[in-house]
Amino acid sequence: MPDRDLFANFERMRREMDELFGDVFERTGLGRKRAGFSPAVDVTYASDPPRVIVTAELAGIDLDDLELEIQGAHLILAGHRKPAAVDGEVYQQVEIEHGPFRRVVELAGEAVAEEAKARYQDGILRVELPLVQSESRARSVPIEINQSREKPR
Repeated sequence: MPDRDLFANFERMRREMDELFGDVFERTGLGRKRAGFSPAVDVTYASDPPRVIVTAELAGIDLDDLELEIQGAHLILAGHRKPAAVDGEVYQQVEIEHGPFRRVVELAGEAVAEEAKARYQDGILRVELPLVQSESRARSVPIEINQSREKPR
C-alpha cells in the first residue's frame, strides 16, 4: 500500500464542511466569526542537495503585505489579503477569503535560513530551504579486552 498523508486533505474537507453547513449555522445565529484565513500549502522534499520546497497559494496578496520568517524547523507565512469589494456593488456570493493570516509550516529538519530563496509568481509563492546537513561520519570503535583477571577468593 503506498504511503499517504492522512491529513493532506483535511483543510479541503474543512472548507467543504463550512460550505455545506455554514449557511444553516448563519441563519440560526450559530455561525462562527473567523478573522482571516489559512492559505493552502504543499510541502515537498528534494534530496540532491537536501532541501524542502514549500508552495503556498496566495493569489491576490500584495508582496508588501507578505512576511516570511524561518525559525529552526518552522517556516512562518504571515500577511493580509484585502477584500476585493467595490463600493456600490451588491454581492450574491462571497467565497474568496480575505483578512489576516499566519501559517506555521513544520519542516522535517532545521533549515539554513541564510540560503533560503523565495519566488512569487501568478499568486503562487515558492520557497526553497536547504536543510542543515548532519555530520554523520562513520567511525570504527575499538573494543577493549579486560586482561586483568583476579582469582576469586
